Amino acid sequence: MRRTKKMPYANGMPTPEDIAFFKENGYWISPKIISDERLEKLRDRMERVYKHEFETGISPTAAWSHETSRPNSLRKTDNAHWSDLTIRALAYDPLIGKIAAALSGADTIRFWEDQLLLKPARSGGNAANVGWHQDYHYWPCYQNSETLLTAWVAYDDVDEENGCMQMVPGSHRCGVLQGSDFYEQDLRKQMDYIAATMEQCAGPVPIVMKAGQISFHHSLTIHGSGPNVSDRVRRSSALHYVTGETRYRAGYADGYAEIQQFVAAGGKDGDIVHGEMFPVVYKRA
Repeated sequence: MRRTKKMPYANGMPTPEDIAFFKENGYWISPKIISDERLEKLRDRMERVYKHEFETGISPTAAWSHETSRPNSLRKTDNAHWSDLTIRALAYDPLIGKIAAALSGADTIRFWEDQLLLKPARSGGNAANVGWHQDYHYWPCYQNSETLLTAWVAYDDVDEENGCMQMVPGSHRCGVLQGSDFYEQDLRKQMDYIAATMEQCAGPVPIVMKAGQISFHHSLTIHGSGPNVSDRVRRSSALHYVTGETRYRAGYADGYAEIQQFVAAGGKDGDIVHGEMFPVVYKRA
């Protein structure tokens, strides 16, 4: 497995060697930058969102519910930052934005979407799996995959036993591939796809992390995760960012509320995305 240099800049910023690793492999794991105290509050706020206790009075676009969902299934809630100010503060964190800018080489980073993700303890089988996928497969409303990246914040220690993410190093250089499916929970069905299209790539490799670390990945990096067979829950936030050069592509995935508001405000094909649904979280001075 390829490893990053263990001497980060102050405050968790990546070194030039780390940035080179990201460009080569399509992902990078930060040191611990979220404090234990903050993590405990995030875990509490996550549970409140699951109980539909929305601090702002605004519901997420899709909300997992104790009342209606299977107890051992993957919990996925979209746009929890609309509903909770603690989760919003994480999404808008300027340090995360600054790291995203360093890895992508951008001067400006805007936030646009998040997901809360939880794998219950002892949720073996396929119910809590995440299929092999590229994030950009779901985001063709943006013209260039190079301007999009994700920060995955570990609320708990994660390893192979409790279903950590798996990344395919270098897969971001292979373009948009067929067969990408977050919702395909039978990972074996996708292995032929991985083997057939990723012969030039190493991996997949497990992304083992401590609570408070953040993994960053390119929008074309293939990733997925298996079951949680441990007695430990696996909680996280996936935070999605765009650079200041990101342009809208009309006619694709316009169902996103952020895109709908951008278009309603006059946004047209080829325009740089902006507006209150795409807040700037970092801008280089």
